[in-house]
Amino acid sequence: MNDIAATVNTSITEGEFSQFQKLIFDITGIGLSSAKKVLVAGRLLKRLRALGHDTYGQYFHYVTSGRNETERQTMVDLLTTNETFFFREPKHFEFLAELLRSRRPKGTFRVWSAASSSGEEAYTIAMVLAETLAQAPWEVVGSDVSTQVLAKARRGQYSMERIDGIPQHLLKKYCLKGIDENAGSLLINGELRARVQFLQSNLLGPRNDLGRFDVIFLRNVMIYFDNEIKRKVIANLLPSLSPDGYFIVGHSESLNGLTEALTSVRPTIYCRTQSRCL
Repeated sequence: MNDIAATVNTSITEGEFSQFQKLIFDITGIGLSSAKKVLVAGRLLKRLRALGHDTYGQYFHYVTSGRNETERQTMVDLLTTNETFFFREPKHFEFLAELLRSRRPKGTFRVWSAASSSGEEAYTIAMVLAETLAQAPWEVVGSDVSTQVLAKARRGQYSMERIDGIPQHLLKKYCLKGIDENAGSLLINGELRARVQFLQSNLLGPRNDLGRFDVIFLRNVMIYFDNEIKRKVIANLLPSLSPDGYFIVGHSESLNGLTEALTSVRPTIYCRTQSRCL
């Protein structure tokens, strides 16, 4: 063990943990419960060692000094990465295909995966659009607050252990099996990757530069927010939803009591209250 590693205090104090709790809440709106104390300490420990800090308090001062924005983003990446997989909650993708068959789009059909994590959801959406719309124009945008998961999403390379949800015919059509040094992985083919754009975005801030979307997916992220933050996030996203667009949340989530601008059409699927719903 080197001298730097030997001097690190690997125990995070309650005060230090509270500082990171507040910081990550202020940046992302995510509330870390006290049960996450060990997780926070473990994920940040390597950064303490790499930077030569002896305590988590020193590291906190470093990332909040205003002079280390890159490290601040690294901290956000470490504390916000989420698990996802292909064709998660498949009824949502069945609905998407049904929507496209019943309402053939007149222009480019656009879908936003607003908490895209490492990209599996965005690429799942892309497969559904490619299969259903054939030559009609479409576009998928995936966004996340974490630059780390976005880099993985852009690569489009995943472990073979993570492909169980992809139907076999889509697996053959849109995925390439890795060989040699890439054995045990798959790569989303270049044509599909080119149709999906990934960008960094914080749900706590409105985006006025992305245009309108026919469907917005915001799944399995609001479970980390309190009601006040949920209302803020929904209000930030609604200007980007087309007048007859759909807003989809995770199966463990609901918009009940959070907004009057959206009406439930099916469990976890919403459309604008004044619009024509499927």
